[in-house]
Amino acid sequence: MSSMSRRQFLSLSGSAVGCVALFSLAGCGGSSSSTADAGSGSSVAFTGPFVLGFDQEFPPYGYIGDGGQITGFDIDLAQAVCDKEGWEFQPTPINWDAKDAMLNSGQITCIWNGFTIEGREDDYTFTDPYMENRQVIVTSADSDINSLADLAGKNVCTQTDSAAYYLLTEGGDQADLGASFAKLDTMGDYNTAFMMLRQGTYDALAVDYPVAVFNIGGSKGFKILDEPLNSEHFAVGFQKGNDSLAHTVEADLQQLDSEGKVEEICNKYADQGVSYTAWCLPKVSN
Repeated sequence: MSSMSRRQFLSLSGSAVGCVALFSLAGCGGSSSSTADAGSGSSVAFTGPFVLGFDQEFPPYGYIGDGGQITGFDIDLAQAVCDKEGWEFQPTPINWDAKDAMLNSGQITCIWNGFTIEGREDDYTFTDPYMENRQVIVTSADSDINSLADLAGKNVCTQTDSAAYYLLTEGGDQADLGASFAKLDTMGDYNTAFMMLRQGTYDALAVDYPVAVFNIGGSKGFKILDEPLNSEHFAVGFQKGNDSLAHTVEADLQQLDSEGKVEEICNKYADQGVSYTAWCLPKVSN
């Protein structure tokens, strides 16, 4: 079976309007302000620095580039927001397992890293979702795995505390599929997971589609199954109760989209699986 094309990936169920309606934040889309609620609900002026917590091995959203610089789609979006607000921008690589402790202690301002909103709605204050995404299965090109059903009895790997992991474990929408695997292991980063897939340690990986596209690159040694695990949405996650800062960032993203900046950033990462047609946060009127 052939790899899933970007066009197939972008043919996601539901319109952009429906995407936003699912996760509406009351009063969004207004003009930006620099007021943020502290976690306790008290109101204080947010002046920065804006400390973005991200997994440095999660391309194309946030990663360390060839020259050692921090780069990625979400990194560029956040930089544009900080430029608009006049905040000092501090992208900070974190241990993904420690993200909640760092957010709640104030060590980071937000989690912005291809961060899936589904299943986490009650744990964070989110912006409205800004991108649609799918979880997919990657296997070796010569594998006999051509559908999700073919994964029964196979060794599968995904990232620790990822959307794919929770999708495939108890309570997840694909828990029955996960239960059919010989084993489901987790790795701290996908670079190692792809290496182990290439070595034959695992039969398949469960991963975000753009992450799969980035890691596969021009290699013909892998394939992406046409049948996705699910579709989901990305949003920026703040400490619970930090509504004002979430609204500010959301409004800035809408304004940046209206100015053409979002499409520009999407096009920059187009060869890594990012497409402007997957953007689902509506523009605001100038």
